[in-house]
Amino acid sequence: MHGRAGGRSASSARPPRRGLAALATLAALALLAAACGGGSEPAATATPEATPPPIADAEALALLDDLLITGSDPPRTRAAVERIIEARDYRFIGPMIEVVRASQLGILQGVESLRVVSSALVALSGVDFGPHPFGWIEWYGGTDLTPPPGFTGWKGRLLANIDEGFAEFLAPGAPSRIRVEEVVFGGVRPDGIPSLDDPAKLEAADADYLDPGEPVFGVALGGEATAYPVRLMDWHEMANDVVGGVPVSLAYCTLCGAGIAYDGRAPDGEAYTFGTSGLLYRSNKLMYDRRTRTLWNQFTGEPVIGPLAAGTADGGSPPRLALLPLVTTSWADWREQHPHTRVLDVRTGHNRLYEIFGQPYGDYFRSDEVRFPVWQRNGALAVKERVYGLRRGGERKAWTVAALAARRVLNDEFAGAPIVLVAQRGLADVEDIARRIPYPNYDYGGEVRSYARGDREFAPGREPDTLLDGDGGRWRVTEEALVGPSGERAERVAGHLAFWLGWYAFFPDTELWNGE
Repeated sequence: MHGRAGGRSASSARPPRRGLAALATLAALALLAAACGGGSEPAATATPEATPPPIADAEALALLDDLLITGSDPPRTRAAVERIIEARDYRFIGPMIEVVRASQLGILQGVESLRVVSSALVALSGVDFGPHPFGWIEWYGGTDLTPPPGFTGWKGRLLANIDEGFAEFLAPGAPSRIRVEEVVFGGVRPDGIPSLDDPAKLEAADADYLDPGEPVFGVALGGEATAYPVRLMDWHEMANDVVGGVPVSLAYCTLCGAGIAYDGRAPDGEAYTFGTSGLLYRSNKLMYDRRTRTLWNQFTGEPVIGPLAAGTADGGSPPRLALLPLVTTSWADWREQHPHTRVLDVRTGHNRLYEIFGQPYGDYFRSDEVRFPVWQRNGALAVKERVYGLRRGGERKAWTVAALAARRVLNDEFAGAPIVLVAQRGLADVEDIARRIPYPNYDYGGEVRSYARGDREFAPGREPDTLLDGDGGRWRVTEEALVGPSGERAERVAGHLAFWLGWYAFFPDTELWNGE
């Protein structure tokens, strides 16, 4: 099936985007008045045409502070909520959702104050998700609501109750290219998932800790190949390395199933190393660079909150990391293709359960569970169906990995140019791994590569690393290019795997190929 995946399926519909005026109802005002103990008199005297005076920025900042002390001073919280309702200031829906989330995390205390804020949230929004902040966040994502001024720094101060590093990431006035309201605490502090920096490596023959069938991320650049076992990357999610003289940032988001290799050198000439911030955006990890402590979107390779998100001083765009070729395959297949490869040493210097394959995410990978809010979904595929995606300029396209593996070689087009996708080794799963207990039943996608084919049509060769052109000429599949019988080259086009959930969350206008 070829086609655009834009739009929502009936099974995953979200509230339509709506203007603020549509949220104002007399019934909502009456509900809140009752919650605040003020009776229904304000609602009785209001008229649908009445427009309360807006809350000025200085007062909005003070009201944010009043919400931040929720639990320690209930009368102050009640007064703040009454003022927000009086002004019908829907900008405070976002902060109120944060209060519900903070109460769930134990950051803010106070049953009475939480009841008042929760009632106000229901009254202002017109919907009720109870004490479930992720339901509120997903609903909010489908609106065009905006927060009051000072919200980013306020949220940073709120999360600083967990770790001061969050206040640095979400600093007052920090430039942002995403909705800060959708950023959530992911359950770990900054660098709570430690990156592997300049990791120790072994020669292939010395890596006796690896099972031949277990999946690895493979990178080959400048005549040098390196394998990053998924079993290790599940625990670390970031590797700052150098392969063939190229700084490589291997960023792995376990929640959206995307291992992506970036060139650590941005177009501005600066080289970056990255860590895990502990924050998420649409169930995708926000990594941060250690030079400026800007938050970056792992999925797009762009700075999104912090100094670099503002762009250059002369008005230029923010830096964007370039994709590097990467494959997900088995250790045996990678080693066969790259007999001189090196591989990460299991002795990382960290104490983790590397011995048990599937820790810590095996149960997550083999289920349909979505642990964090993602409001933008599409039911064309299962949420964790593996896709292989390409992006260029404003064009996006995804191919299901299972269908590619069944086809083996697909001649297609992307962004107006002919390409060929090669997936001749099938799926990379964990079914045959000796360390199969307790998480044996899930896959990691498959070994997929894409190339610019020009005017050629390719077919599978006799071996998995060969293709045949229309004249029967034999082409070798390499990491850099397809190499023809006379040395002709069809250059590699870098793409990566992801869950459908992750791909669609960021590229909803994608084209999708599902085997037909």
